[in-house]
Amino acid sequence: MSARVVGAGPLQQEYDVVVVGSGGGAMTGAALAAKAGMSTLVLERTPLIGGTSAYSGGACWLPGSDVQRRAGLPDSTEGARAYLAAVLPAADEARVEALLAEAPLLVAELESDPLMELEWIPFSEYYDAPGRVPMGRSVQPSALKRADLDPALGELLRPPVERDRAGRPGRSTLSGGQALIARLAAITLRDGGTIATGHHVTELVRDADGRLAGVLAEGPEGPVRVRARRGVLIAAGGFEGSAERRSAHGTPGRAAWTMAPRGTNTGEIIDAAAAVGAATDFSGEGWFCPGLLQPDGSGSFTLGLRGGLIVDATGRRYANESLPYDRFGREMAKAPERLESWFVFDACEGGALPAIAMPEGDREEHLAAGTWVRGETLDELARAAGLDPTTLTETVERFNSFAAAGVDEDFGRGQDEYDTFFGGAGSPNKALVPVAEAPFHAARVVLSDLGTKGGLVTDADARVLDGQGQPIPGLYATSNSTASVFGSAYPGPGAPLGAAMAFASRAVRDMLRAPAASA
Repeated sequence: MSARVVGAGPLQQEYDVVVVGSGGGAMTGAALAAKAGMSTLVLERTPLIGGTSAYSGGACWLPGSDVQRRAGLPDSTEGARAYLAAVLPAADEARVEALLAEAPLLVAELESDPLMELEWIPFSEYYDAPGRVPMGRSVQPSALKRADLDPALGELLRPPVERDRAGRPGRSTLSGGQALIARLAAITLRDGGTIATGHHVTELVRDADGRLAGVLAEGPEGPVRVRARRGVLIAAGGFEGSAERRSAHGTPGRAAWTMAPRGTNTGEIIDAAAAVGAATDFSGEGWFCPGLLQPDGSGSFTLGLRGGLIVDATGRRYANESLPYDRFGREMAKAPERLESWFVFDACEGGALPAIAMPEGDREEHLAAGTWVRGETLDELARAAGLDPTTLTETVERFNSFAAAGVDEDFGRGQDEYDTFFGGAGSPNKALVPVAEAPFHAARVVLSDLGTKGGLVTDADARVLDGQGQPIPGLYATSNSTASVFGSAYPGPGAPLGAAMAFASRAVRDMLRAPAASA
């Protein structure tokens, strides 16, 4: 399966709305446009829809909605405003206010549809700041059965990452990101939208009057030109899969370590928009995370440490290992000796990794490849990992003394709600578990990411701006194709998806207000 067109008949030469990409932001825009009665086309370059969103847990940071109120949370738009004011280094006030205003409206719109069900997900926010909601304010779609979908749609859905990388099909029950994409795609198709996979958008076309007229794409049978009467919405991910663009924009990490589906998110669509005058901003860098290095050289999103410690190439700790993943990733990015670290743990869980890694991989394959090493003593472990034995032993002994006392004197591990969210140790501080039971293990950890967050500059209505700060008529963007509203911060679980979805909704609202282009 390389290309398919699913929905309202064969591919047409003209639609009201053309959506580039098929992640959470893209499919939100498509679903809302179709519901509003606009003819809608989704163009996805790969054979499967969902992108990195399909790999995610499906959490959406959309504060102030009825979902949080039903759950009895102390959440509000005002509280979210205070929280963002505290955690964003330099906020774009207009875009922040647009996000906060749109979030409850979008949730209400989605929940009014029988194909969408949302619920609160307990998951701590990432900063101890005013306005933080205990156990988080994020929402997620309810799970559904693949058998309840149109079979044509079921075949288009990207599987979870551990299955997708292994070339295996998805599960019969869709949850998290797969549920989100499935529900949004089902709405799109029900209301007359079309989804075309295997169509790679290569160029944007402007009319003589400067309006964005449509797109050029490479399809299975050659070039395709599609006109957009009301607008083109770019929501096709960032440039995390391109080593050249990462280097050009100074983005830490490597393309091989990203969590984006392989062969995707290489940034051509951002360049295509820049070629028609769009302004760009790459200062946000990325949504970072530690990544368990796999034998094939890829990285696996790693979080939720239940034990162990992380050391750099010198054998020393350098941060609180229980930090939210983006914050720990940014600590990794601060020094070259941290970009390839070691996660040191013992046999207290039978030698299993005391953390969540997606995918984790096979332990014996890791050991054969050297991405994990093992030793009966810390000295032996250090030599296997290429670390100084004395330094590593001193580091572990100091950490163990902190575990015994219940206080991490170096980095404060265990002092925040997030630190203990995954912990279950019976020690004085459940985020601190001594590393004392042989044999000892070390797993290679690299600086991975969930995507880049630099790209097209947009306004509060997701309109793409030119170099003079003026909107390019008919061109909209959201998701990791844009410079993030959060800058270099990652406020909480589902912040990338929530913002992508909210600004997709703003884009559709603006398309409905603006006059359609003449044929």
